[in-house]
Amino acid sequence: MASRKEILKQIADPLTALYGEREAHSIALIVATELSGIGRSTFLVDPDSELEIEGLDAVIERLKKGEPVQYVTGRTEFFGREFEVGAGVLIPRPETEELVDWIVRREASKACSLLDVGTGSGCIAASLKLEMPSARVFAVDLSDDALRIAHRNFERLEADVELRRGDALGDLGAVVREPLDVIVSNPPYVPAADLEGMDRNVRDFEPHMALFVPDNDPLLFYRAIARAGQGMLREGGRLYFEIYHAFAEEMQQMLLGEGYCEVEVREDLFGKPRMICCRKK
Repeated sequence: MASRKEILKQIADPLTALYGEREAHSIALIVATELSGIGRSTFLVDPDSELEIEGLDAVIERLKKGEPVQYVTGRTEFFGREFEVGAGVLIPRPETEELVDWIVRREASKACSLLDVGTGSGCIAASLKLEMPSARVFAVDLSDDALRIAHRNFERLEADVELRRGDALGDLGAVVREPLDVIVSNPPYVPAADLEGMDRNVRDFEPHMALFVPDNDPLLFYRAIARAGQGMLREGGRLYFEIYHAFAEEMQQMLLGEGYCEVEVREDLFGKPRMICCRKK
């Protein structure tokens, strides 16, 4: 048995060299509250109260190796809801929440059909369905791990999403034959050359197939989805993408070249161009 503050210190101290003091303490609080089942505010109110967390040493060893805390706890929050995550799917980022918010604000006033390409954990598709109940939402992914995790998230959140196996580089039109109003995707977009410069917890643990693209064709997935969209979207339908900030200009030119109009780039909260939308003529 140890006090709550001693447990936080036990978790945070070996992580400080890897993450810095503030981040290490943040991770320690997440782990301690998740594993103990005690709410954050309750946990902090009585720091001297004694507590025992079974298996804590093994958890700390995983964290010391750089494994993301979300994989260790198996959960993360996205758009106000809890999602299961695991080693086979990307951990949702705040900029993806901004993309969902953009779609909801623009599209929620009408009943529409949407497709999330490369759904991963299903966080985009589930959030859109729950925020836009009248929408018909499809989600596709090629990964067996992603399909399993997305399915569990849809069931637990009671999000009526039609989940299908599909390849962003394949014939998406054969997977979802219904005409669509919106296609959204957060596809792989990080050039392979950037691998070594990435944080260890991303580089060593998150699925590379969901992250990286060839250096000589970084818009590979966007172009394929945009071309599929010409046959899948209704007239006036929109594409929404999360993008790599370094390729915002190239993305605009590519979408215009593929026959789309009203191309709009949006910056994230840190001022980087991270989202793009266009309309089918």
